[in-house]
Amino acid sequence: MGLTLIIANRAYSSWSFRPWILMRHFGMTFDEIVIPLAQEATRAEILKISASGKIPALRDGGVTVWDSLAIIEYVAEAVPTVPLWPSDRPARAQARSLAAEMHSGFAALRGHLPMNMRRKIKQRALTPEATADVLRLEEAFQHARATFGQAGPFLFGEFCAADAMFAPVINRLHVYDVAVAPATRAYMDAVAALPAFREWQALAEAEPWFIDKYEVP
Repeated sequence: MGLTLIIANRAYSSWSFRPWILMRHFGMTFDEIVIPLAQEATRAEILKISASGKIPALRDGGVTVWDSLAIIEYVAEAVPTVPLWPSDRPARAQARSLAAEMHSGFAALRGHLPMNMRRKIKQRALTPEATADVLRLEEAFQHARATFGQAGPFLFGEFCAADAMFAPVINRLHVYDVAVAPATRAYMDAVAALPAFREWQALAEAEPWFIDKYEVP
């Protein structure tokens, strides 16, 4: 299987980060193409690959899959021997539910604290809506860890697709210095310590592209 993952800027693209960190963590072999955002040719280049006009996208021969969660599910089916989701059925059901909730929710948090892997740590006051999102995140993390996460430091013990879906939020909570419970911080530290997370971080810091709307004070 010859996979090519097409991603946007590592500094800003939370959606690109999700499938990339999962595939990298599990040692999958894939080529990658970076299409930087906010450039003159950006939209034209993306439309050559993705009819939705959005990336990430995954190419596998003649198959093209777009959307982070769809890519994760495609890879999970294509390589079933790799444990991208928990093997236990109840745990897998909750992991998929949390991944879907992250995919479609937390809009206030994402909008108020845009992902920026290069941002220096500095606190930013939260709106009431963003505060509510943080509380829900912590509740979700706590429940998954208490119910299924006793065998390791991640939501379901071992790192899985649900953790990958929340990896960009880990960056947001950290760089905007959001006050969280010690258990949440321990989980954040475990994700941030992954070699794949650190590799993405280093590559993001080396990028030459800057977009003002993501460089919030």
